Amino acid sequence: MSAGGALARVADFVALGRPLHLGGPAIFYGLGAAAAHYLGAPFDWGRLVGGLLTVAAAQLMNHYSNDFFDLAADQANRTPTRWSGGSRVLADGRLPPQVALWAALGFGAVALGLAVAVSLNAPAPGANLGLLLFAIALAWVYSGPPLYLHRRALGELVGALVVPGLTTLVGYQLQAGSLSALALLLVAPLCLMQFVMLVAVSFPDAAGDAAAGKVTLVVLLGAHVAARLCLVALGLAYAGLPLLGLAGVPWPVALVPLGAAPIAVWLAARLAGGAWADPDAWEGLGFWSIGLLVASAGLMLGAFTLVLR
Repeated sequence: MSAGGALARVADFVALGRPLHLGGPAIFYGLGAAAAHYLGAPFDWGRLVGGLLTVAAAQLMNHYSNDFFDLAADQANRTPTRWSGGSRVLADGRLPPQVALWAALGFGAVALGLAVAVSLNAPAPGANLGLLLFAIALAWVYSGPPLYLHRRALGELVGALVVPGLTTLVGYQLQAGSLSALALLLVAPLCLMQFVMLVAVSFPDAAGDAAAGKVTLVVLLGAHVAARLCLVALGLAYAGLPLLGLAGVPWPVALVPLGAAPIAVWLAARLAGGAWADPDAWEGLGFWSIGLLVASAGLMLGAFTLVLR
């Protein structure tokens, strides 16, 4: 194999892992750590970095396993976007499928090893290890055996729980040693926004998913009903923000997601107007639903850095 061919395969392997998608969970994780520090937990940089590496390894495991177990659906998908339809590396035949499986297993083993190591150096080692193992297990069965949750109309709910939910809680617990009402409150609006994002990026995949027997909420309920669920989730996310402040979340943190509200209003208008049925709109729906989630979490993390000073 020529040097150019080898570099192309390395580039394809990296693209298969979708490294750009690691940024959002890093923000969620940092939000949890910042919340723990706000409540008085001493800041431990070793646990912070070790936990972040564990989260990244588990996420890479999930990315590679998704492409492997979704191969039939991705091959049947004739309308992929930059945010849906997988990385296209396996679907286009640029790497053998087994590469993705072995990468997923390798990153899973790394995540498990790091989870044990970081938990041993954390307060309440058993509780921390239990939470990390639960998160890693859900990240695997999201698309992998034995549950294959994302092909049984549970992927959107599980993804919303794992990505912003458990990632934020892991960041919090590794610093504080236990969970609190504050940590649980923080993740509620983000989980709702993640749900919206997962539904939004599944509109372009619906035909391919249905052909391959993968049942997402869009396939199960129809795109029209799924879009209405997105509107309900967006409404609940924003209606609940004042309740966070009343329940003890610092008001700057509770209300700062309103800074991204114009994106939510745009998304709601597009979904209510039927953009879910327009292939020309799918790219924008995916991009801005991701942007809403990441921007809201980033604003919350930034607000915590201000109240900590």
